[in-house]
Amino acid sequence: MAITMTDSPAHEAAHALSMVEGATLQKVRTLVLPIVADLKLDLYDLEFRGGTLRITLDTPPGSEGGVNLDTIALATRLFGRELDHHDPVPGHYTLEVTSPGLERTLRTPAHFQREIGKTIAVRLRDTAGDARRLQGVLVAADERTATVLLDTPGPDGATERVFAIDQVDRARTVFLWGPTPKPGGKSAGALGPARTASGAQKATAAKKAGAGKKAGAGKKSGSDTPTTRKDT
Repeated sequence: MAITMTDSPAHEAAHALSMVEGATLQKVRTLVLPIVADLKLDLYDLEFRGGTLRITLDTPPGSEGGVNLDTIALATRLFGRELDHHDPVPGHYTLEVTSPGLERTLRTPAHFQREIGKTIAVRLRDTAGDARRLQGVLVAADERTATVLLDTPGPDGATERVFAIDQVDRARTVFLWGPTPKPGGKSAGALGPARTASGAQKATAAKKAGAGKKAGAGKKSGSDTPTTRKDT
């Protein structure tokens, strides 16, 4: 007797939603990349979650400073006009333009590759008995894996840990006050309440597809100037 396995309706709906969001983000990416290039910035990340379209901008690798608040506000206005004109996002949403801050989220291989040499904290999904949380200096990264020189050796005495990037549940760089501690020395626990600072610059603007300027969080009705906020 042949048995045919099919996905549940909930799984199929989630997959369809993921496909739609992926297509939406690709349209947004195409629209904002020329603006990002004109501003001489990098598109660090692009997300659409919970009705918020979050565009994260950064200065090119090797730059001395980060993205300032005036640049974030300017980018918000330019992105808003372009999105209002082309209407790539269906329904109501909030546009949030931000910078990574001192502690930046690591989600993609490019994120890990960019931060080689920095201290990072990682939480893994399923490690089959290995520690799920680790912290140390990121010493290598490619399209599939990353290698961390651990602050604290593992139970087996290992001083390095290689993990698959697609197994990462959460990862971020760690801002350290004062000199960077040597691997194996004392440090804050991974993803714990270490002494950290955000430093992210952020601006938000409420949007409705095809409706132009709208009153809402971070944007006054009839005004093209978003409310800006600096996280400290």
